[in-house]
Amino acid sequence: MSTKSISMCEGKGSLSHNNREFTAKNIDPLRTPDNIVFVQQDLGETYHQLFDEAVERYNARQKRNDRKIGDYFEHLFNRPPSKSVIEGANKQKSFYEHLVYIGTKNDSAVGTPDAEITAECLREYMEGFQARNPNLYVFNAVMHLDEATPHLHIDYIPLGHYSRGLEVRNAKNKALDEMGFGNDAHSNNRWRLREWEVLRDICNAHGIEISEPKKSRGYSYTVEEYGEHEDEIRRLNEEKAQALFERDEAQAELDKAAKKKVKLDEIESIEVKESVFGKKVTLAKEDYDTLSDTAKKYVAMVKSTKKLKAEHDTAVQERDALKTQLAAASSELAAYKKAEEQKGLFTREKLKKETKRISREDELSRELRKAKAFISACGLNADYQQYKYNSTTRKTVLE
Repeated sequence: MSTKSISMCEGKGSLSHNNREFTAKNIDPLRTPDNIVFVQQDLGETYHQLFDEAVERYNARQKRNDRKIGDYFEHLFNRPPSKSVIEGANKQKSFYEHLVYIGTKNDSAVGTPDAEITAECLREYMEGFQARNPNLYVFNAVMHLDEATPHLHIDYIPLGHYSRGLEVRNAKNKALDEMGFGNDAHSNNRWRLREWEVLRDICNAHGIEISEPKKSRGYSYTVEEYGEHEDEIRRLNEEKAQALFERDEAQAELDKAAKKKVKLDEIESIEVKESVFGKKVTLAKEDYDTLSDTAKKYVAMVKSTKKLKAEHDTAVQERDALKTQLAAASSELAAYKKAEEQKGLFTREKLKKETKRISREDELSRELRKAKAFISACGLNADYQQYKYNSTTRKTVLE
């Protein structure tokens, strides 16, 4: 079995797509019944389940009606729940999606023995996800087996707990902090690295060797959008080929018409005689037929040449327009691929450095907890708080 990659990224978040309420181009509807649904709850009902009690307690403490919260979802996003992610004013999202792949269509295509093993690894990973992440409430999760490779769409709502104000909120940073990943710009990376390591260990246990972590299929383009982009390039190539074929056909017709020259020597050999009725001329019946036939051929040739030339010019214009579109699409795809290569989350060196830094932060955190425990055990909490206050005061004065 070849070495495989693990791809993890934040998905676009489309419940209609995940739950197959419509069939996209990259889906095989005959295999849709094979998809595995782990959990499927209505988003609006999930919000009521998670937040209504906290909202009720919060409202009971309010003396002013204008400070009370009605529907928590609409309080955050000013609209009812929808099948797609809604982003609030502070970039808070109505829900988040964790998208997970093992391998690619080149080494783990659905229908192959490798895909059966990767699907089993994804199943095991998903079955432990909620227990590992108690602050990320999973309300919709499905494994798709009707696309190119098996993959997971895990949709969750992050839960943060507070001592003041609304006790339970949709708060990803707080949720990650409560699960031990800190509350800074790198919290999400620490969490994703932990999840990557969990899935790597599962894969190793099933005999799959995993390459070093790298950014998953780009979030600038979803899997569906990327497939549509490739389809558009393929279509433009086909149209270009058709335009070139029509141009060649038109050119062949022009060449054929050019070879149909009027035989002027047949006209020059016609004997003309003056008529007794003025300046009219008389022709022998045979000569008249020859002249008439030649004239008709000449007129037909001129008309045909003009028509073919117009068609040729149109084909050339269409070809040039298609070339321009193809160049733009190819340029966009090249830029996208280059950007994805430059945006790799981790190299082996960065992974070691990040692991070392996290380990150091954990060590410092443990030491701090020990120091606080020692201070508390010695009954020095009041002195410690006074020391912190004095230090802060001196710092403020100096500034």
